[in-house]
Amino acid sequence: MKNPVIVWFRQDLRVHDNLALVKAAEYKNIIPIYIFDGSIKDPQMGKASCWWLHHSLQKLNEKVDSKLSVYKGNSLRILKQLVKKHGVTKIFAGTCYEPGRIEQDGQILAELAAAGVELEFVNNSLLWAPQDVLKDDGSMYKVFTPFYKNAITSAPLPRKPLSVPSSDFVKDSDSLTIDELELLDAKHPVSYAKFWQPGEDAAQKKLTAFIDAGLQEYSLNRDFADKDQTSHLSPHLHFGEISPNVIWHTMHSADVKKKASPEDREKFIAELCWREFSYTLLVGFPELPKKNFQKKFDAFAWKSDAKLLHAWQQGRTGFPMVDAGMRQLLQTGYMHNRVRMIVASFLTKNLMQFWGHGAAWFWEHLVDADLANNSASWQWVAGSGVDAAPFFRIFNPVTQGEKFDTLGEYVRKYVPELKKMPQKFLFNPWKASVIDLRGTGIVIGQTYPMPLVDVDESRKRALAAYEKLGKDR
Repeated sequence: MKNPVIVWFRQDLRVHDNLALVKAAEYKNIIPIYIFDGSIKDPQMGKASCWWLHHSLQKLNEKVDSKLSVYKGNSLRILKQLVKKHGVTKIFAGTCYEPGRIEQDGQILAELAAAGVELEFVNNSLLWAPQDVLKDDGSMYKVFTPFYKNAITSAPLPRKPLSVPSSDFVKDSDSLTIDELELLDAKHPVSYAKFWQPGEDAAQKKLTAFIDAGLQEYSLNRDFADKDQTSHLSPHLHFGEISPNVIWHTMHSADVKKKASPEDREKFIAELCWREFSYTLLVGFPELPKKNFQKKFDAFAWKSDAKLLHAWQQGRTGFPMVDAGMRQLLQTGYMHNRVRMIVASFLTKNLMQFWGHGAAWFWEHLVDADLANNSASWQWVAGSGVDAAPFFRIFNPVTQGEKFDTLGEYVRKYVPELKKMPQKFLFNPWKASVIDLRGTGIVIGQTYPMPLVDVDESRKRALAAYEKLGKDR
């Protein structure tokens, strides 16, 4: 039997449209592997992401004839052991774009090459590699709209999806079981299975369901939390259970063009491209997860208050739209995109807490936690990033609720103690009188908290701090 090749699965946990697998299938025997590596300098996966990964690996294992080999430890060490044991001279893997992985992959590539082993990285997770969409002078874009226009008009057309190749899989005898990776946390009892089904079959079903029931009028309804007309594809995309190429070409197919308007399709494609933009930023500015992109924010007067931060984390701020979002996150591992902006604005501007605290909380509790998206989006809302919403654009949690949860269904679902609150006061319950609350069982300050801050006063305080920042430059 000829020496096998390795397919190193990473952020591409699928067999359909998997370029690494297609290239490996030209050889006879394939050892499909996954390595859970705690030595990478990037932030380690949060509990919600680990839950998803556990179940995603189970689904991938089924797709490779139950021959997936899994390991826990340093990737270079494990790859060297496999190379020596099986006489491997060729490894295929999808490129990862997080800074810690880039650093580690460079070392792995060099050491394996010195040992006569060819490691071929392929773009398996993005429409375009970050170097494919740059300005004429070779620098990265710092504003999304020009990036988007360049990408869809001048960048190479995303490759068409690839079929599943015929492959002969081999399992390594030293593989751990998926359970032995210890990804599930017994102390974290949240049952995400009520809301999510990981795996590439589920991802394809999710895309089909969105096209049939969510894409129409997407551009009009995507911001409404009560309608929840979003695709819910983000965790599937992050773990590579579906490729962005599949989504791109599906959106451009004749069948979808008959079902949805150009405006709806283009808006959804733009959201897909925001993900691409975020990765370009992360590659161009590797410190994005930790440091302000705009250096002037290093002097911003953030307020460090553990009690305020904790109240925000637990959905106990006294602002129903904020609290509903934070509780949705804790209960489901997800939050509606518009609400993510509302809660992030509230934390960074009304409470004036450093955006990194919010990014860390999202990282721990989102099933779709993605280092590029999470970092770029938090800095966008905080005003410290590129293409930033002006700092003075502060989301009012009361008016945002009134506008994007028109009947109050979202708030009443996730803040059930306000279920009987009169609609007039649902988003500012502290304004309701004892008479207004008669018969509801609601006592503001007891059954539901008083607001942490005054919206108007906290807005003025944030603007004053920003104005001072500008003067101090």
